[in-house]
Amino acid sequence: SLKRMTMNWKSMLCVAILLPAGLLAQTNCDEGAGPLDPALPQGITLTEIIQKLSAQESILREAQTHYTYTQDVSVQTLVGEDVDGEFRRVSEISYSGGVRQENVKFAPQPTLRRISMSKQDFDDIDNRTPFVLNQQDLPQYNVLYAGRQKVDELETYVFDVAAKTLEPGKRYFQGRVWVEVHDLAVVKSCGKNVPDETPPSQKKKKKKNQQLPQENVSPTFVTYRELIDGKYWFPTYVRADEDLQFAYSDSVHLREVIKYQG
Repeated sequence: SLKRMTMNWKSMLCVAILLPAGLLAQTNCDEGAGPLDPALPQGITLTEIIQKLSAQESILREAQTHYTYTQDVSVQTLVGEDVDGEFRRVSEISYSGGVRQENVKFAPQPTLRRISMSKQDFDDIDNRTPFVLNQQDLPQYNVLYAGRQKVDELETYVFDVAAKTLEPGKRYFQGRVWVEVHDLAVVKSCGKNVPDETPPSQKKKKKKNQQLPQENVSPTFVTYRELIDGKYWFPTYVRADEDLQFAYSDSVHLREVIKYQG
């Protein structure tokens, strides 16, 4: 059933990719999920679930340093159904002494014109996407129970996660995580990295040769995980598909896909 669950998720995502881009202007966090039951868990407290899932996330984070895998990043802008710009990078990721190493295998010249990739974007892709709620980071977050929900063939506990405080210069996940009821491991997450970096609010001015303030606006992304080697729920697919709203320029339809393979 785990294999079928994974295939169903991937089939669902492939169908989404084939639909007209105009119908996919916002990332759908609930795609593939059943009704949300707000009833409290039986036989285990919420505190116990949160502590155990964060312990599993710490084990996952450490286990990841013993694997080598391929990271395939695609960031596209679209007008209607047509892609008018793309950033692409395929890298081999390995670890030496627990430190992440990246060997870029494929990186064609980017064709993005309406947006640019900032240091914040690359930091999000490499370090914060997908989200891992380990024991070290848990004290920084409020984790609130939302209910129980079936995701494809998995029964999950659902939690809403948000930073307790936003410290200057730091980025945090804000969104929802789905925790498998038996393994107490995160199998899906959906949200965004916050805060966005936007200039002070002021009236939009249009003057000849005026340079508009730089804005960093992040999309909402959904992350799917797969059971690897029968014990680790590793993230394998991340997708964002939405219209990014900018204060000083027109909105941009963005599609971002990150695949972790091998």
